[in-house]
Amino acid sequence: MTGIPSFTGDASPYGGGDPYADYRTAEFPFAHYADLADRRLGAGVIAANDEFFAERENLLKPGAAEFDPEHFGHKGKIMDGWETRRRRGASAAEPHPAAEDHDWALVRLGAPGVIRGIVVDTAHFRGNYPQAVSVEAASVPGSPSPEDLLADDVKWTVLVPRTAIGGHAANGFAVDAEQRFTHLRVNQHPDGGIARLRVHGEVAPDPAWLGVLGTFDLAALENGGRVEDASDRFYSPATHTIQPGRSRKMDDGWETRRRRDKGNDWIRYALVAESAIRAVEIDTAYLKGNSAGWAALSVAAEGSDDWTEILPRTRLQPDTDHRFVLDAPAVGSRVRIDIYPDGGISRLRLFGSLTETGAAALAARHRELGG
Repeated sequence: MTGIPSFTGDASPYGGGDPYADYRTAEFPFAHYADLADRRLGAGVIAANDEFFAERENLLKPGAAEFDPEHFGHKGKIMDGWETRRRRGASAAEPHPAAEDHDWALVRLGAPGVIRGIVVDTAHFRGNYPQAVSVEAASVPGSPSPEDLLADDVKWTVLVPRTAIGGHAANGFAVDAEQRFTHLRVNQHPDGGIARLRVHGEVAPDPAWLGVLGTFDLAALENGGRVEDASDRFYSPATHTIQPGRSRKMDDGWETRRRRDKGNDWIRYALVAESAIRAVEIDTAYLKGNSAGWAALSVAAEGSDDWTEILPRTRLQPDTDHRFVLDAPAVGSRVRIDIYPDGGISRLRLFGSLTETGAAALAARHRELGG
């Protein structure tokens, strides 16, 4: 956690106006990694010991937490997060919670992977946030129930030791554990509220599953594809282009600012492993007056910048799903899409299969990560 700003203590009571005006946050070095706890990938908060004031599912809601100072219900203030009741001690002589008392929530990652950083966001929990948090992770195959995960034989690895945090703040923690995890146990000590949980990392797919599929989307985030870099992220992240499903609105894709020079915008991707691409899908859904005018696609080997064009510069239509069958399989580990001159696309799909070399490399990596 060296070099990452930390926040402790209460925030000031809400005094009106923009509730985020005094929100405490920072730039986290792991924020460019995908959120493995994204609901779009299938993540979920599958259990919690207490959610008296606010439901556990709020932890993984997309977007920033909202605050309505007038929103109260039968149990008290309704918060956009997960909030438990106040813990009490054993008796009048011992009114305070014991040191080991805590609340917990079990989180299923949307895609198993290697976790690089975690953000425990206490936005709007100014005086009712937990004193400290800790996070543990486990790798459990299949679709375990909460009871399965809480069994004595499940091995939990501490990713974030018990650490004091601040209210109304983005509390970030770098993680250094080169293992593949499927589930988290988020603990708040002794009680309180957390608005959002973000789990940044790299997807580590199951080689056996991809091998059985045969042909699949080689760039998809859920299958282990990732964005290496992009020329512009002004309006939305490039990672949106490899999220599951079709875009549902304009900002669910990738859109760049308007260019005033003679250049063009681009995204570079790393495929799950060396692959043979046979078909391409470029979708501009919901991008109507701002879709890319043209697009071209190139492929390269791992670690190489020697790009080979596999789809020449082709006209794109607004709000349209474009499909292309390649004349011959294009083999590589990296792909670059160039759009001209600017604008955006909502999704890129690259259909094909792993090469023998790619399948062997993916299996070796899976073993290294304990899969």
